[in-house]
Amino acid sequence: MTPKASSPGMTQGVPIEPMPMELIASPLDWLFAEHYRQRQLCRTIDAAAVMPERPSRLLAVIIDYLRHDLPLHVLDEEEDLFPLLRRRCPPEDDIHGVLGMLSSDHHAEAASAARLADRLEEVLRASGDRPMTPDLVRSMGNFTQRERRHIALENAVVLPIARLRLTPRDLSGLSRRLAARRGRG
Repeated sequence: MTPKASSPGMTQGVPIEPMPMELIASPLDWLFAEHYRQRQLCRTIDAAAVMPERPSRLLAVIIDYLRHDLPLHVLDEEEDLFPLLRRRCPPEDDIHGVLGMLSSDHHAEAASAARLADRLEEVLRASGDRPMTPDLVRSMGNFTQRERRHIALENAVVLPIARLRLTPRDLSGLSRRLAARRGRG
């Protein structure tokens, strides 16, 4: 996935690219690609927040991602990746504290994503073409700021350690779990 922005928040005319299903065979690459899609989500949210009129198409894409894709990704990490790392990493990796912090972030992120999706749905249902309120724009910015920090930590710490510590059997099982969660198992 190579970003070629055609306009703010857009990649090749699509705000958030679909996941290439063939990546599921390489689960750590899959998770990295999903992090890329989360960065696309952040760019799309940022773009929607500054549009002078209600960006209905972008809001629908954001809501769908927040309601469906993001919760699946959190399950991938919480139910599969993080438990594997807790079993495989020796104490000197010092990963348990990082995973605990990320799990706490996931819990807060789920609540924040649901609230944001609710508020964006209200905007879509409202009549007229009013811009978003300053409070909603701040909430959108806060969400993307937290999300970017979270992604950076996972990409810089968690995925490199996973590449070192997970066995081929772990990766095969992780791949099967990701596929099953998406109805492909």
